[in-house]
Amino acid sequence: MLDQIKETKEFLQRKITVSPVAGIVLGTGLGNLSTEIKVDVAIPYAEIPHFPVSTVEGHHGQLLFGHLNGVPVVAMQGRFHYYEGYSLKECTFPIRVMHALGIKNLILSNASGGVNPDFEIGDIMLITDHINMLPDNPLRGKNINELGPRFPDMSEPYSKKLNTLVRKIAADHNIKLQEGVYVVLSGPTFETPAEYKMMRIIGGDTVGMSTVPEVIVANHMGLPCMALSIITDLGVDGKIVEISHEEVQEVAKASEPKMTLIVKEVLSQIYALNPA
Repeated sequence: MLDQIKETKEFLQRKITVSPVAGIVLGTGLGNLSTEIKVDVAIPYAEIPHFPVSTVEGHHGQLLFGHLNGVPVVAMQGRFHYYEGYSLKECTFPIRVMHALGIKNLILSNASGGVNPDFEIGDIMLITDHINMLPDNPLRGKNINELGPRFPDMSEPYSKKLNTLVRKIAADHNIKLQEGVYVVLSGPTFETPAEYKMMRIIGGDTVGMSTVPEVIVANHMGLPCMALSIITDLGVDGKIVEISHEEVQEVAKASEPKMTLIVKEVLSQIYALNPA
């Protein structure tokens, strides 16, 4: 993997002129943030050595290098999921590469089903912790000491500093912000009523199919991260209805401007405090 990371890094460095200081995963809920990035270079995943190719509608499948609010960023326009058939090492390989390129913070987004009865469709949730229900772990196998420790600490999987900043920004702009625990399942099926109920019983506030493997790998490398989730459907008794991927995208699109504002402000403020 070290050789692959190096090869991919060198390929990308030959195409860019500015080193990114922050990485963004434009999952469901932040897809249109790409229109606000002053893009210098856009590279399709299919052209990048060792990159998988996104197969999900709404995930465009390219790596964007440019500036957002004046901050040099690299953004994944579309992520990779376990349900697509990739291993979790493959799903998280781009995070390894972004770290090798020099990013100092990682920002992630997703759509999820709310199992907290206090949540409503369209709410934005700041992820404060997660429960990994995937049948694998991206760190399974021989550890690569150059990337991180064999047993990485997960007592603060989401940066308290970044989360505090998100709360302040949301309050300053009168944006309703929920907080809670994200449970990840493999998908690609949406959950049954009994599964939604189980997610709540074990301590979850939302359930989805992404993000956690990327956060695990980021923590393995000591990379601070934060994640926001748009509640696109509800797995709460009396509020469960049939849901489709298209409907999830529509709800996410409606809440996207608020999520975009938060991310732009986070980047501006952390870059102003620590431009190096």
